[in-house]
Amino acid sequence: MKRSLHSVEKIPLPMGSLLEQYVMGEDFLDSYAVSAHVPVRQAAEEIVRFPGWARLLVGLRNVLTAPFGLSANGPEAPDKLGVFPVEAETSDEIIAGFDDRHLNFRVSVLSRDGSVTLSTWVRPHNAAGRLYLCAILPFHIAIARDAVRRVARMADVTPP
Repeated sequence: MKRSLHSVEKIPLPMGSLLEQYVMGEDFLDSYAVSAHVPVRQAAEEIVRFPGWARLLVGLRNVLTAPFGLSANGPEAPDKLGVFPVEAETSDEIIAGFDDRHLNFRVSVLSRDGSVTLSTWVRPHNAAGRLYLCAILPFHIAIARDAVRRVARMADVTPP
């Protein structure tokens, strides 16, 4: 699928994504894609390199959720992307994330056929998890769309 330069498109989860194994029922799932020829690890590292405005939002989230015992730095792991432990990596996809008290989540970065896709899967455990998801959703969308747009811009200056 050909996309215009830096155009972010909301798409279904790409066929064959490792994230398929998690999805069932009424889980939250979204995927955003851009045209970009970028190796998957390089794309994933750019995605978690949040700009200042996103770091500010994440910092605010950490302050507001600290009294509830929610994780700010993620669990320890030998390989992490930002705060997210890497769970699986292939030549074209990385899955990272963890299970928390209120919800489980994973992100997938998939770089295939000249396209980079960021997909997010969330399974809330309880009312607190559903409320949390509703509260952060507008910020998640803005951060995810910006992240893949930055990958496309990076691809403009990085040779394939």
